[in-house]
Amino acid sequence: MIDCRIAALILDFDGVILESVGVKTRAFHELFSFRPDRVEEIVDYHRRNTGVSRFDKFRHIYREILKEPLTDKQFTWLSDRYADLVVDGVLASPFVPGAQEFLRKFSTRLPLFIVSASPQEELESIIRRRGLSPFSRKVFGAPTRKEEAIREIFVMTGSAPGETLFVGDALNDLNAAMATGVRFIGRQPPEEPDRFRGMEGVETVVADLADLSRYLEGRTC
Repeated sequence: MIDCRIAALILDFDGVILESVGVKTRAFHELFSFRPDRVEEIVDYHRRNTGVSRFDKFRHIYREILKEPLTDKQFTWLSDRYADLVVDGVLASPFVPGAQEFLRKFSTRLPLFIVSASPQEELESIIRRRGLSPFSRKVFGAPTRKEEAIREIFVMTGSAPGETLFVGDALNDLNAAMATGVRFIGRQPPEEPDRFRGMEGVETVVADLADLSRYLEGRTC
């Protein structure tokens, strides 16, 4: 048995299912290497805002860091080049420990959804190529915002916010949970500083999905 208060389970993708966050950090460094005077500031902004759509990041970087207009041509180049840099790396990324076992186990017990800031088509392709399609009822990617995806899940499942659990690894994930009233569990690799320490709305923090499985199994009603 598992925690019987959960009627729907939502997982972020990068950093929750796959250890792919580093791939995207390296891609941002390469992408903006043409601005060596600002690249470290840009990468730091990216690190502090994992879970935010790359498209929103590009707009912020040009508006607030580079302080230059972002043309449609530049935006398209950034988007295409970033995808070229990350897709192969994400496909080759290892699973978060316990992720495969967790997906196999819990997808048969609960409606399970994947909600990510990655573009929808790219996300669906990666999930299909990694053999993960059977485990999720629906996949949500950009441009759908995470709050919108969660609200759509309420409609699909009939679950109330207090019966819906979102597992994420970024402050943006926590913000989406807080905005929609759902329960939130943070995934924090043990070798990294705890970004969720002392933050309101965090039910608990787990090291990986094996840890999450033990937590859920241990909270039966």
